[in-house]
Amino acid sequence: MRLHLVRHARPVVRDGVCYGCADLLADETHQQQVLAQLASALPKRIAVVSSPLRRCRSLAKGLAQALDAGEPAFDARLAEMDFGAWELQPWNAIPRAEVDAWAADLARYRPGGGESLLDVATRVRAFHQDVCSRTTDAVVIVAHAGTIRLLLAATRCASPEEMVTAAAATPNSIAYGELTTIDCQTDNDKSL
Repeated sequence: MRLHLVRHARPVVRDGVCYGCADLLADETHQQQVLAQLASALPKRIAVVSSPLRRCRSLAKGLAQALDAGEPAFDARLAEMDFGAWELQPWNAIPRAEVDAWAADLARYRPGGGESLLDVATRVRAFHQDVCSRTTDAVVIVAHAGTIRLLLAATRCASPEEMVTAAAATPNSIAYGELTTIDCQTDNDKSL
């Protein structure tokens, strides 16, 4: 199966602010530009699955309409990481000791009391296994940089722990509105 991974358009938020699961709107002008580019790059009548957060939801709805794909599906497993008390705080206002504690244990530390990366990887892995078991040829997935990096890692990693390590080794270089296409492997394919 082919996965067309799309990062949402630029969110409406100040620079330098920590955000993950905060339900931010997308910049409407940028979203229309992204939608126009993607509508011509993606196949018609393809299933669209999205994070339920508004910055993804609105793009998914526009894409589904432009691609004559019916209604998009929304899956909470695609939501961005929950940063707990860090959400919508300026990064420079978060105590350095907390950021250092997260850096010392990327997989299990819960920034701001929210989710650990291992929590996120576990739910993204479950989504990946479900979507790869479908009988369709391809799907568009509208998500966030963090979940996209984990989905990319899931195609080559056997466990959520390995996914965290692989995703953490990849710089956050997925641009807003960027399309990445990969071929999905199931666990059965990996053993061949």
